Amino acid sequence: MVNFSQMSLDKEIKLRYRFYKVSEKPIPILIENFKKLKEKLNPDYKIKILDNHIWLSIGVLKREKHSPQLHLELEEMEDGKTAVNGLFGPDPVLWTMFMFLHFIVGGIFIIFSLICYSKWRLNQNFNFDISIMIAMIGCWIILYLFARMNRRKGLPQMDELEEILNKEI
Repeated sequence: MVNFSQMSLDKEIKLRYRFYKVSEKPIPILIENFKKLKEKLNPDYKIKILDNHIWLSIGVLKREKHSPQLHLELEEMEDGKTAVNGLFGPDPVLWTMFMFLHFIVGGIFIIFSLICYSKWRLNQNFNFDISIMIAMIGCWIILYLFARMNRRKGLPQMDELEEILNKEI
């Protein structure tokens, strides 16, 4: 099994890591195993189950702002095995905040690019508008680097969630 911290995740541009595994166990047995595991690991890990979706995350006692969440989607295969599609991502609240900030930065960039174009067509000075657009590009870069730093800090907890997953499938 590949260890996520040994993979060159920092060299990839993706901020959310996806993977695919096959389990010999059928879906009902896997879901039952995760229900039992939910009670066993309760304070340290949080497990949510809805239909064929399972979310594994770090419990409140150990959670940090960079703590990852693992979303599993179980699909039945023709031969009775189960396909497990996994997605590591940040906490949904943090992810929503990042998306909100990206939309604000993008909106400001678009507004000032329209103002800049108008001033350019009217032969007016548009230096201030260009500087705001450059500042927004800088904000995008800072947001991206912050997200990469948070993912790097969350790698040890990704390994913990991977161990739990591998024991159950």
